[in-house]
Amino acid sequence: MAQMMRVGLYRPVHVKTLRSQKLRMLLTHRKLLQAKAIAVENDLRATLRNFGLKVGMVGTARFEARIKELVENLPDLAILVEPLLIVRRVLREQIAILHRRLLAIVRDDEVCRRLMTIPGVGPVVALTFRATIDVPARFRKSKSVGAVLGLTCSKYQSGEVDRSGVISRCGDEMMRAMLYEAAHIMLVRSTKWSWLKPWAMKIARHRGLKKAIVALARRLAVIMHRIWVDGTEFRWTREQVAAAA
Repeated sequence: MAQMMRVGLYRPVHVKTLRSQKLRMLLTHRKLLQAKAIAVENDLRATLRNFGLKVGMVGTARFEARIKELVENLPDLAILVEPLLIVRRVLREQIAILHRRLLAIVRDDEVCRRLMTIPGVGPVVALTFRATIDVPARFRKSKSVGAVLGLTCSKYQSGEVDRSGVISRCGDEMMRAMLYEAAHIMLVRSTKWSWLKPWAMKIARHRGLKKAIVALARRLAVIMHRIWVDGTEFRWTREQVAAAA
């Protein structure tokens, strides 16, 4: 093993700073509580459906009132759903507390504010990127970020066979999911024009929407790293990009 260390077969592993570890804890705890709250809501929907009671399309704020409305004349069911409603209420309250803390951190963080100038990138995506990358200088090229986050094609090489497969999905799963979500919002929901959207739409026309979203997510990772390193903001037009280059 000592000989392997001497010849450089092992590479140093980056240990995240204490601040990034704390930010990551905030993000994972928030995500965990969200998953539990959604699980409780889905269970209530499913169990009430067995009795012919459909919750329907209701927002988070009206969910509890809708459940109580459905079981108002069924006291035996009301007794059974009440504990889950209490648990859901507490979960939603704690999610709101964690989200306010997240927003407060983002407001005071200059890097996150600049990352949020990119369309589709909100506070959660920006803070997740900051906590995941931690030290941007550890990447010599911004293009390497996409590969580290598992957004580049996997390679299969054996003898004369050399083919590319689907994305590798290595690296940080949470960050990859956040970038995919940001790319989807920019491509499907965002109405504000930027040079990135027609670039991704061209890919969508030739290779399909899913591949376009993955390509856009990878491009977002590169742009976000470049913005962080350069201390700049997102450039909305090709002319601005060319002028900066």
